[in-house]
Amino acid sequence: MTAAYACSPAESRGRLYSEEESEFRSPFQRDRDRIIHASAFRRLKHKTQVFVEHEGDYFRTRLTHSIEVAQVARTISGVLGLNAELTEAVALAHDLGHTPFGHTGEDALGALMQPYGGFDHNAQAIRIVTSLERHYADWDGLNLTWETLEGIAKHNGPVDVPVPYALEEYNARHDLELSTHASAEAQVAALSDDIAYNHHDIHDGLRAELFGTDDLLQLPIVGDCFREVDAKYPNLDTDRRRHEALRRFFGVLVEDVIAVSRANLEALTPKTCADIRGAGRMMVQFSPALWADLKVVRKFLFSQMYRAPSVVKMRTEVTQVVEDLFPLFMADPSHLPKQWRKDVADADGETALARIVSDYISGMTDRFALETHKRLAG
Repeated sequence: MTAAYACSPAESRGRLYSEEESEFRSPFQRDRDRIIHASAFRRLKHKTQVFVEHEGDYFRTRLTHSIEVAQVARTISGVLGLNAELTEAVALAHDLGHTPFGHTGEDALGALMQPYGGFDHNAQAIRIVTSLERHYADWDGLNLTWETLEGIAKHNGPVDVPVPYALEEYNARHDLELSTHASAEAQVAALSDDIAYNHHDIHDGLRAELFGTDDLLQLPIVGDCFREVDAKYPNLDTDRRRHEALRRFFGVLVEDVIAVSRANLEALTPKTCADIRGAGRMMVQFSPALWADLKVVRKFLFSQMYRAPSVVKMRTEVTQVVEDLFPLFMADPSHLPKQWRKDVADADGETALARIVSDYISGMTDRFALETHKRLAG
């Protein structure tokens, strides 16, 4: 049963460009479908989280991560009585703005873009779905509903000042109320992101042999899950043992979010989705105790996984790729594809050119960035 505080498609604030409603799909379902069919969504298949793709095809990509986030988000959304289609749309779109090479690529591009307004992947996702996807006859972008755009922009909370230029540009035309919290549906997408990456980073780290099960036994939550499995299944093989323990870890996180969020919503007694936005804090949360435990887990992963010598070596290599490509395109935009050179011809000044170059590089897949670097920079 849908709760009173859920976002109703019938009460949507609409789209920037008016269009006929679908006979068969709700506005939020159409948003979800447009995101899935977007070229930027397909490119996530070849964008990595931590590992660069050619080091192993088993590890998660931005695409597999986004699908996992959407699955978790639909489950939590359904339990809380929210609109699952809106939650899923936000979850599927939340990583569209990421650069090649994970956070390493974003750090490199962000440093290069600092003189031109910086780079923020959440704001870039808005830029993609409102401008850079150019397939429709009547508009640029996907013409998503206000609720989906708000969720993409604010799923982690109100947007801090100064607002990233990519977001500020659209917000001037279609006010997303950046100083308030997002809908509960968007908040669920944000927490589902946390759940998914904490789970799969441990899984991928084990597969890459960056740490072992004995290391995990020392961690809160995760260690308890392994001990529970060992007590119940003392002779389980390694792969099944890991899977069963991490499955339990995943379940602990989901159950905690549901319990805490239910309590928060019951205390607030919201009558509309506007009450959620005006609550002044996130309604969808982990408990303080579990959040403290997750910080310990993240600290471990940062030390053992993100700072592992093999990962640091790859970080250095791919940082150089971005640092070489950006000035190359700035100095000679003729290296850009034909459709991008049209935007360059209309660009007014160095900042406008830098933003076009940033759009192009951030949209690259890992493989394409490496191939382009090899072709242009040797």
